[in-house]
Formats: sequence, C-alpha cells, structure tokens
Amino acid sequence: MAGKDLEKPSPVVLFRDLREKARQLGLRDQDVSGLPALAEIQCGVKNYFLQAAKRSFKYLLFLACTLAIVWLLDWPVHNERIIRMWFHFRGLPSEDIELERCLLRTPDILSDALRPPLDCAFCRNVTSVHKVENISPEDFEERYAYSGQPVIVTDATRNWSALDAFSFEFFQQVYSQDSLELKNVENNCQFFPYKTTFRNLREVMQMEPRRARMEDSSEPWYIGWSNCDSSAGNVLRQHYQRPYFLPRVSESSKTDWIFMGSPGYGAHMHLDNVHLPSWQAQITGTKRWTMEPPSECYSQCIASLQVDVQPGEIVVLDTNKWYHSTLNVGSSISITIGSEFD
Repeated sequence: MAGKDLEKPSPVVLFRDLREKARQLGLRDQDVSGLPALAEIQCGVKNYFLQAAKRSFKYLLFLACTLAIVWLLDWPVHNERIIRMWFHFRGLPSEDIELERCLLRTPDILSDALRPPLDCAFCRNVTSVHKVENISPEDFEERYAYSGQPVIVTDATRNWSALDAFSFEFFQQVYSQDSLELKNVENNCQFFPYKTTFRNLREVMQMEPRRARMEDSSEPWYIGWSNCDSSAGNVLRQHYQRPYFLPRVSESSKTDWIFMGSPGYGAHMHLDNVHLPSWQAQITGTKRWTMEPPSECYSQCIASLQVDVQPGEIVVLDTNKWYHSTLNVGSSISITIGSEFD
C-alpha cells in the first residue's frame, strides 16, 4: 500500500476476518466450510507458504555455495571476506558494513513459525481497549499491569514537559551530527527503518525540518530507535518521569524506545521479541493502534482491536503477546517514547 508500512493482508488474516464476520452473522464453522471464498483463501495460504519456502531456500543455497567456495578455494578465510560477499549478494554498498548490526535478519514468517504457542487466557475475555484516568498503582497492578488487557491511561503524562519540548528539531540537537550520543546510538543501539530508505539514525537527523514535516511533498516516513546512551537518556528524562500509575515495586527499563514519523505511515503487523510488557507515551501527533491475538487464539479471542492514542496519553500493551500495527493519523509528526516495565 503506497505511503504506508502496511502490507496486503496475508491469507491467514483473510481467514480470520472471514471467520469473525461469520460469527457476527450467527453462522457456525461448518456453515462456512463450503464457501468458495474459503477455498480461495486456502489456496492463498498454500501459495503464501510456498513463496516463503522459496525465499528461505534462496538464502540457504547462497550460504551453502559460499561455504563451498570458501572451503575449496581459500581456507581459512577472514570473516570480512564472507561479509563482503553477503553484502554484494544483497545489493548493499560495502561501505555500509560498519553500520550494519545484523547481517542476516530472521523473516517474520520464520519467527512466527518457531515461537512457542501462547496461553490464550491473556486475550480470552478482552473485548475492547480500556481507557482510564487517575488510577492508583495498586488498581493498575491488579487490573492491567500483567493481565494482557490493553489499556490507555488518559492523564498519564501530567506534569511532563516533553509535550512542549519534544520535536524533530529537539532530537536533531540531542543527536547532533558530531556528537558522542549519535555515535554511541549508531554503534550500540537498535534502529528500525521499517520500509523507509534510511540506513541509520544519522541519515534521519540529516533531514531538513521541511522534509520531516512533509512540507515539500516528500514521501511519508516512520522510524524508531532504542536509546542506550546514558547522556542522551539524561536529557530525555529531564522532560518525562516514570509513569505515576506503574506498580510501586516495578522498574522501567533504562532503555528508552522512541518512534517518530509523518502522517500516513506506521509499523506493519508484528509481534515484538522483548521480555516484558511495555508502555508507550504519545507526545505529539495521533497514532492508531490495531491489535490482534496470535493465530492459536483465533477461536477463543476477539479478532482485532483498534484505538487512537492522543497526545498526552499512554498505551500499555504486552507486545510479546498481542500482534500490533500502528498508523500515524492526523496532520502532524507523531513522536512517542516508551519503555518496558517488570
């Protein structure tokens, strides 16, 4: 879909949507088993996994050929030579080697296939995303912190100066081109380009503000990064505090997660590979979240949830269990900051 990091729905998603519509009409599974649409989806599923298998075979074939060449022609071989061959195979410039933190990324479909099944108790009784305010840490811990129920705390950023301070220009100053903060983030932290052409945070911070705000008719953009630099973290925390509603014995991770982008773009449907539930504060702009249970829970849980998170609100979600996608809506840049909590 042009301008959005949202892909054409997979056959699995189409099947789920069809099943949910049948439920709403009061139909049983056996009533829809003979529908022509279901047969088309089943055919699509086969093709979906066939294409994934072809892609996996291509990478395995390249790996096998590389190992064979190395073994026959030049053993032992320096790691850099193998890496340069891999970059050439992927069509990437060799000067990017030092900037590439992950040489072989695991396809989402493979990660999904290898993950252990989840207990569907976390989504079984969920029918909507709750909105609360002025909630005590005790109530939050009992009702939301570890239950899997998505929730938005509408007054979560009270007394935060981040809503006035954070902007694209603000982050350009924090991560200025010759700063140690930017160098440390590039070398040690994660960067998520999604489907943009940005290769690292440095390229993002080189954008002109007019380009960032799409005032020059540029393409939409959306990126994210983890801040593991203590100096930059100290600057960021001058403008926000630990959310007041978190359980008193809970600690937020020292790593900040920042996501920023223009309207019309967002993150594709995915499951995170982190260890704890997380909170994400909407600082500027509006972000639309779509949440779905894993495939093993389709028959027990709601098909999907959707909610818009406004500036000043915090969404709390276990992104290790709920598949989720986001889309920046409205007319201004979306900036969010968040962290995991135990």
